[in-house]
Order: sequence, then C-alpha cells, then structure tokens
Amino acid sequence: MKDIIEWLKQNANLKIIDEPLDVELEIPHIAYIEVKKPNSRPLLFTKPINRAKKIEYTMPVLMNIFANKQVTQKIFNKAPDAIATQIEELLKMKPPANFMGKVTLASKLFNLKNIFPKKLKHRGEAQEVIIPKAKVDLDTLPILKTWSEDGGAFITMGQVYTSSLDGTMQNLGMYRLQQHSKTTLGMHWQIHKDASSFFDQYREAGKMMPVSVAIGGDPLYIWCGQAPLPYGIFELLLYGLIRNRNAQLVKSITNEIYIPRDVDIVIEGFVDPNKMKIEGPFGDHTGYYTLKEPYPVMEVETITMRKNPIFQATVVGKPPLEDKYMGWATERIFLPLLKTTAPELIDYYMPENGVFHNLILAKMKTRYKGHAKQFMHAFWGVGQMSFVKHAIFVGEDAPLLEDHHAITRYILNRLRVENILITQGIIDALDHSSNETLVGGKLGIDATHEPLNEKDPHYVGLDDMILLAKMRVLDGSIVALKQYMTDTFNPITVIAVEKKSSQKELIAKLQPLSHSIKILVIVDAHTNLVENDYMLVWRVANNIDASRDIYFHPFIAIDATNKSEVDGFYREWPKDTLCDKDTLDRLQAKGLIDINEAFINRFGLL
Repeated sequence: MKDIIEWLKQNANLKIIDEPLDVELEIPHIAYIEVKKPNSRPLLFTKPINRAKKIEYTMPVLMNIFANKQVTQKIFNKAPDAIATQIEELLKMKPPANFMGKVTLASKLFNLKNIFPKKLKHRGEAQEVIIPKAKVDLDTLPILKTWSEDGGAFITMGQVYTSSLDGTMQNLGMYRLQQHSKTTLGMHWQIHKDASSFFDQYREAGKMMPVSVAIGGDPLYIWCGQAPLPYGIFELLLYGLIRNRNAQLVKSITNEIYIPRDVDIVIEGFVDPNKMKIEGPFGDHTGYYTLKEPYPVMEVETITMRKNPIFQATVVGKPPLEDKYMGWATERIFLPLLKTTAPELIDYYMPENGVFHNLILAKMKTRYKGHAKQFMHAFWGVGQMSFVKHAIFVGEDAPLLEDHHAITRYILNRLRVENILITQGIIDALDHSSNETLVGGKLGIDATHEPLNEKDPHYVGLDDMILLAKMRVLDGSIVALKQYMTDTFNPITVIAVEKKSSQKELIAKLQPLSHSIKILVIVDAHTNLVENDYMLVWRVANNIDASRDIYFHPFIAIDATNKSEVDGFYREWPKDTLCDKDTLDRLQAKGLIDINEAFINRFGLL
C-alpha cells in the first residue's frame, strides 16, 4: 500500500472527483451519501476548498477507504475470520508432543517476531517536509466540517499516539480532534480510553503530555486505532500480526513518541494538563450531536509530512457508514478473545443500526439454567463489551445472526418476561439517554429456551388501521401505527406520538387494548417513520435507558421518545445529525449526488 491511490484504483473502484468542493458540508455530504449505497466506493476529492476562509488546498482528501466488505477484506489482505483463527491458535498453543510438533511450534514462534513494532534510527517518509512552530498553520490542512451545527472543523481519521508517563506503554487511539485555532486542537479522549489514563498520570505529575497525531498511510493503522485491546497493549502489535511484518516506526521530531514512518502527515505537540477548553458540539457516530464539554487542548509544535501528502478523513452520523465495515472486521477478529471469557460463546453480531455498543446479538451453547444470564454479566464485565447496553442471547439452533428477519422471529417466539434482565452499569460517554453520564440501564434477554408452544388465548389480533383508531379514542396524541411480526408469539406494535407528557400515562391509558398488544414501541412522530424498520432499530437502541423506559404492565412497552423534564430527565437532549438541504440540492443540481425522497427517508437524511 505504498501508493494508496493506485491501490484503490486497482482494487476498490476509486472514484475521483475533480470538481472544486468545500470542506464545509459539501465533501462530507457526498461521502455520507456514497457510503450508504450498496456498491459504495472510496472517494478522492482532488480540489478541496474552503469558501469561508478563501482557501484552495494543495492536498487532496481521501474518504470512504473502508467502503464495503470486499474492500475491507482486501485491506487486510485476508479474511477477518482467518485472522481470528490465527489468534485462536496462538491462544490455544500447547507444548509439542513430538518432533513434528516442535517444528510446527518453532515455525509459529518464528513468525511472531514480525508482531513487534520496529523502531528505526533514521527519519521516515512522513518527515520529508518539516514545518517549524513559527510557521505552523492548521488551516493548510483540509480539515472537514461535516454537520451544520458542529462546533467547528474536526480531524476525523487521526491516529492519536500517546505514551504513559514512564514511557513503558504506548497507545494508538482513533479520537476526533477539533481545530480550535491555527495552532491548537481539542483532544476528545473519553474517560475510559487509555490516552485519558495516560493524561491523568501527567496531570498528577504536573508535566506536559506529548502527543503525535498521524494522518494517512496504510489504512490498517486506522483500524488498529479502534481495536478493543486490553489496557497497556500497543495496538500496532495487531498490525504486525495481520501484515506479518513489523510496523516500522520513527521518532517524532519534537517529542519521544514513535509513529509509523509512512504516514502522510504528523501533527506533533504537547497537552497542558491544566488547560481545558469547550469542545463540540459534534455530529457523532451515534447519529446524534455530542454536546459541548471541556476537553484537553493540544498546542502544536510542528507539522511534518510527505512531499505530496493525502489527507484521509471519514464521516460519522446515522448508519450505515464505513465504521460498519471496520466494525465487521473487529467483530470477526476479536471473537476468539471474547471466547476466553465466555467459552460457550459460538458467535456474536453487533448490527450497525444498533450503533455497535448499543446492541449485541450472541449465539451460545447453554449447559444449565441461568447460563445466558451469567453470560450477560460476563459480557458487561469484559473490556469495551462493558459499554454494551442491550444484549440478546440465542441458542445454538438459532439462524444466522445477520439474517435480521429470521433471528427476529426466533427471538420473538421465545420472549418471556421472566427471561428479561434489567440492571445498571457503565455506559459509553457518548450515550445521551440515561439520567446521568457514564452510568445507565442495561437490558439482557435470554432467548436460548425452547419456543413458546401455545399462543395467548386472550390475544386478539387487529388490522393496523382498526387498532390505530381504537388507540386514538383512548389518546389523541397517537398519529401513526404499524405492526411487525404479527405471526409470531410476540407481535411488535410501533406507534408514533405527538408527545406532550410522560408516556407512562399513555401506556396506562392503553390498558383496555392489552388483549391486542404484546410489545409496544413508542417513538416521536416528528422524527420517525413507523414504516422504516432499519431506522427504528437505530432510534430505539439509542434512545432508551432500560431501567427507566421499559415497562412490563399491562404489556411489554418501550418508550423510545426523546426525553425531557416530563420524564424526570434534566440533561440536555441532543439533536439528530441531519444533512443541510441547501447543500444536498446544490450537489444534486451539479450531478455530484443522485438521491430521491425514498433514499432520504430510508436513512433519515433530513
């Protein structure tokens, strides 16, 4: 991948766009729409501009590198499942029983020499051009502003390299970085991340923290940056394992941190532990804006780069996006490591419209009563799995987890109230739905049992229009209804409401219709279409705190509406990430995008 552009032309059907386009909204909107297509392609924007700042950039912008499964697999140069098998073999390695076993083991151990990053004594390609502190200007980089209400421009595919205070541990993380000025960046490392732990060490010691941010180079660096490795393990070990060659590192010019020799751009600097600045808002991968909060600030000391650098970026917002394919690889590769904690685990799947950490489906072999609930606690106690909000476990006879229709039927035909577990635990810092940050409700469903064998004799199924009419007699705030999976033991009824009060009151009003409702899901009418099941899963997984929003009487009810004071919720509720209509219209008129109303509605663009 020495020449990433040529590689993408040959292997990924790279689309090159030579039209001058703005880094504010225009380029991100094109990439956002492209990656939602079934045949999405990587994009190279050769003439990025910034109309507001009157800048014509000299470096192109590369986006959607992980455009689809095929491209992602080619980036790894092998199937993620093959990498998982390799990891599993290492985890199960045993002393050899005979001479041939010793030969096989020696071969495997010899290959392990390529895992460890190699520190070079000379400079790398990433340091061909060195910009001293006096001439540092972040405006020379085509940093994107993706959403209208973003707090500014953000580096979205930065490889953030940090080290512990004593220098014994190094970390690679993928964190967004807001451009505050020509010489400063906001460091959005969340409290649970390794970089944040290192930051605490420097703050306690009263020392400046060195940081080097790399952009570009081998796309595998980016994937390694988001890999959920245990604390203290350097992510570039994965690079060596997958590439079967050492990551080659060179020392930063102004600090002791080592970065890959072949990246395109390196931003070096220091973070003052005593200096914080408001960062955000930012339209994040949850599909919501994360709100303004104080985060550390990086003072840039120097910028180094190749002679002809390429600026890599990604766009985040509502699914599906390229993190779908990065997450698919992560899911496959880390299955063996998860099995070390949960050995009866067969497979797991994190749908992208569940925003990964908000929903997990897991297939397991049950050996005793309560086994699935034991698994729930195990999942919620393992590394980044601890951030998972909703976990559904199915038996080994379940269909493919990726077969959404079949697996939903399987779950609904086994759903019993007594097999639902609601508890509390740690949640992702980006989660907005719980009453307080970092702690919230978790939902576990045990669907590993035999299916229900007898339908409720009191249940009376009704046509959508008839049921809606009956509901509206009881509460006029209900404006739309659609039922799903009506031939299962637990049909789902989705209603859209014009919310004016707590939905607890509405659920109580619907008591007379309990014989025609098994599972009720409530969403806001102004931001949801009850016919759009893909985005409904996204909305529900994002919008509920299980300890507050799930009811069991007079039927199972899920309140997925936006919360406010009427719900006892006193935090600020964030807005959805929505495209700018004028920008879409302008791009459509130029023939740079081709979308219709069905596409807009399908993915909640406006």
